Amino acid sequence: MQQKRKLSRKVPFFLVLLLILLPGVLYAQSYQVKPGDSLYLISRRYNLPISTLKASNNLTSDYIYPGQTLLIPSQYTVRPGDTLYLIATRNSISLSALRAANNIWHDQLWVGQTLYIPAAVGGSSGQGGGNVYTVRNYDTLYLIAQRNGTTVQAIKSINGLVSDTIYPGQKLIIPGPGSSSGGNGNNNGNSGNYNGKFNLTSTEIELLAKLVRAEAEGEPFTGQVAVAASVLNRLNDSRYPNTITEIIYQVDQGRYYQYSPVMDGRINLPANESARKAVQAALSGQDPSNGATGFYNPSKTTNAWVRSHPITATIGSHVFYKN
Repeated sequence: MQQKRKLSRKVPFFLVLLLILLPGVLYAQSYQVKPGDSLYLISRRYNLPISTLKASNNLTSDYIYPGQTLLIPSQYTVRPGDTLYLIATRNSISLSALRAANNIWHDQLWVGQTLYIPAAVGGSSGQGGGNVYTVRNYDTLYLIAQRNGTTVQAIKSINGLVSDTIYPGQKLIIPGPGSSSGGNGNNNGNSGNYNGKFNLTSTEIELLAKLVRAEAEGEPFTGQVAVAASVLNRLNDSRYPNTITEIIYQVDQGRYYQYSPVMDGRINLPANESARKAVQAALSGQDPSNGATGFYNPSKTTNAWVRSHPITATIGSHVFYKN
């Protein structure tokens, strides 16, 4: 009986020791955005701040779209001896990404504090075949980008940086060749256009072709090119989102769809060859819309707002306008 009492006293101590030794990490997961979702609803569902969700996914606005994949950061409980640098290194992420995910710009931590850990970018070689670079005295993001054949925005995007501030000893992931993390360079093949103005992935090009088919099937080929060009013109306009996917799926105030095929589901129809050729023509610089940022069919819309803007071209059944 006495021996059993001794064992019972040891059990709580063992459990306490186990809790101390455990890293306290809930593993990260991904979430696919559904219709009706918002960052607010997703953040409530996973009990994390909206700012953390945005920082972990490099989001610069509150806009999300159905089908988009978001990374849900894991949670970590601070233990004795932990520092931000050690936690970042242990989880293969940059210190700046850890700071951004938690909105922490000082070095104070306390035992039991909960931190959000953004998804790791991979091994020591970095994401996209890149390398890990240790910042030296007098380095700037511009100099590092020039030295490594990339862009400042690409470095900021892959490291989750929210400013241009860096410091000696900081570890940065340098995007590898072919990385599309925020660059504007000219790629060959299906990853971009031919004049270097855009840097689209093959998935974005196919999505644009789907929109062209849904909006302009049966229209003259020139009209199909004009539809594609008007979407690309939005990509060059700071008032609109900065990716083709976000532009096409944009919904203002949660109810105003920019393109009706997104609302009625026609955007999911496969692209045809004519639409693909029209997109490539627009990517190569053709713009029969004359700089339009939108279009409408006057027989199908009574929207006074779109009709109030200057008309740049009329092709087939579409009127193109610039707002």
